[in-house]
Amino acid sequence: MAICHRHPIHLAQLFAGLSAISQGRVIMGMGLGGFPHEFAAAGYPTGLEERAELVRSNVQICRELWTGERVSFKNDYFDFTDVALKPTPVKPIPIWYGGGTPAACRRAVEYCDGWMPARTTLATFTKLIGYIRELCQKAGKPMIRAAVMPFTSISKDRDTALSKISVESLIAEANKLSTWVKPPSGKFSKLDDISGFILAGTPADIARESRAYEQAGADHIVYDLRFRYGDWLAQIDLLGKEVLPELRE
Repeated sequence: MAICHRHPIHLAQLFAGLSAISQGRVIMGMGLGGFPHEFAAAGYPTGLEERAELVRSNVQICRELWTGERVSFKNDYFDFTDVALKPTPVKPIPIWYGGGTPAACRRAVEYCDGWMPARTTLATFTKLIGYIRELCQKAGKPMIRAAVMPFTSISKDRDTALSKISVESLIAEANKLSTWVKPPSGKFSKLDDISGFILAGTPADIARESRAYEQAGADHIVYDLRFRYGDWLAQIDLLGKEVLPELRE
């Protein structure tokens, strides 16, 4: 994810280099960022609307620089003349907007190639995918790509996998998010209420819940293993040897 407090010339150069290293297998994610103090430290405004305009400017500048043509640009945040980027990306780099709100969906459809809400519930993802589909139809453009990044914990059984995560903390966090689809009770209170926010269980469980996201409209899934840093390599091994083969079938 490329948070928009980075300078877009440097950002475009970094991703052009990544494109060369990966032979074009790179996607750039852009978002408003979760920490306003980072923007203040970089000399940028911290308000949501101003940060949204920074994202828009970054997207425009990166795309123009990636063409290899000389670019001049001036607005309230950036001012440069006749800048050319070499080398250019191996192929066009898709830009995906990060954020799990309806506003993020609108920005993704307006000027990005994809949408990635990161962590959300399956019910919320399903609702917002429907919203994005409507937005694309109204704009007369093809459906954009979509991804999701759920917290993930794999083990020999579901209880062991869940023991590595504070479900109570995740439920409390979910209740702070006003745009998420609530259960009939109006409040998240149990594990089933936050289905999709976390994938935890055996490799078969992870594969099944990944398919649920695929059926809901996800083109990509990123497994967030941050709660399993202590056995990161074992988690990667289980994903590579047991989860992915089952998904590919």
